[in-house]
Amino acid sequence: MTDIRQPQPPYEGYTGSPLPGERPSQQQPAQPYHPPQAYAPPSGGGATRGASGQQQAARRPRPEGGARSAPRTRKARLRVSRVDPWSVMKVSFLLAIALGICTVVAAAVLWMVMDGMGVFSAVGGTISEATESKKGSGFDLESFLSLPRVLVFTGVIAAINVVLATALATLGAFIYNLSAGFVGGVEVTLAEDE
Repeated sequence: MTDIRQPQPPYEGYTGSPLPGERPSQQQPAQPYHPPQAYAPPSGGGATRGASGQQQAARRPRPEGGARSAPRTRKARLRVSRVDPWSVMKVSFLLAIALGICTVVAAAVLWMVMDGMGVFSAVGGTISEATESKKGSGFDLESFLSLPRVLVFTGVIAAINVVLATALATLGAFIYNLSAGFVGGVEVTLAEDE
C-alpha cells in the first residue's frame, strides 16, 4: 500500500482557513466601536424623521427657573387575593392573649381604685341594710367582690375570649378566601411619601 498524502506543515505555522469552531482573527478598527442606535440623534432643526418618514418633535429639557409642578406621588393598586389561615390564627392568638392580659390587669387596677375610694363599703352597706331581715344580716358585697374572686372571674373571661377570638379570626380567613375567589379580593391603593 502506498501513502499518497502529502506532508502537512506544523499547526503553529499554519496560515490557511481557521479550524472548525474557531473565529477568524479580526483586525481592530482604527476608531472606537459605537453600537447601533434605535433612534437617530436629533438634528439641529429640532425635529427628526422617524422610520415611517413622518416628522417627529425632539424632546427638550424642562426650563430650570420656570413654574415647578407639584412633586408626583407614586401610587400602586394592589389586591389581597388570599389570606393564609394559619398565619391569621397565630396572629389572632397572640393578640387575644395580649388583650386577655390587659383585661386582667385593668380589672385589678379598677378594683384597687374603687376599694381605695370606699365604693365597695358604701354600696355594700346600703345593700346590706336593704337585704337585712329579722333572721340574719343582709348580703355582704365586700366579701363577694373580693380581689381574688374578681381576678379569677376576669381570668376565666379572658381565657374564653382567647379561644373564641382565635377561632373566629381563623374562620373569617377561610370565609374571606372563599369570597375572594368569587369577587377577586379587597383592593388596596398604596402611595409613596416624598
